[in-house]
Amino acid sequence: MAMDFDKHAEKLGAHEVAAWLRRHPDFLQKFPDLALTMVVPREDGPAASLASYQLEVLRDKNRELSRRLQELFGNAQENERLAVRTHQLTLALMKQASAADTLRAMAASLAEDFQGDLVRIVAFEAVDGIDDADWLQVIAEDDPRLSGFRDLAAGGEPVCGRLHPDKNAVLYGLRAEEVQGSALLVLPGTGLVAVGSRDPNRFFPGMGTLFLRMMGEALEVALKRFDA
Repeated sequence: MAMDFDKHAEKLGAHEVAAWLRRHPDFLQKFPDLALTMVVPREDGPAASLASYQLEVLRDKNRELSRRLQELFGNAQENERLAVRTHQLTLALMKQASAADTLRAMAASLAEDFQGDLVRIVAFEAVDGIDDADWLQVIAEDDPRLSGFRDLAAGGEPVCGRLHPDKNAVLYGLRAEEVQGSALLVLPGTGLVAVGSRDPNRFFPGMGTLFLRMMGEALEVALKRFDA
């Protein structure tokens, strides 16, 4: 019984010491030698002094901060690149002299500047000046083949990720199996614009769609110049 009481007292004393240290976080500043003699258990190795443990924790935090900064810097560079490309695309679309040339400029930019493996445009109405282009289809807006896209049009936002096989079949035809992910713009009253990638990680749900939306709006405005 006495032994149990001693263990309880020792445990209670340790808790009291811990509580006191929490109330006095500057204690080790007054007694720095204690930081060198106190040991901290580690999951992946032998015990270490408190000072070396704190140094290791700080190094880990610095490594994580460096990683995050590099990630932010990379994202900033990518956003800057996309902003420049979007601006250039907008200017190119506004310079075109016909709806056909506007769509050609859009398809070329998506393939070259935005690294699309397969670019597809579905126009709801025939476009004069484009007779045979593998990237263009003319399908009426009320065509049953487009019924699966109407729920996407209701959302009003670009869609990124892996599309249903039926949608891929409409957009990419015989090459649908090559596509592992898509960025899809639904332009009400105008058509669909799809960029397909063989890389399953190129487009994914939740990725930023600001520049895609801006490109879609630029195309809509550019095409309206040629409305009868």
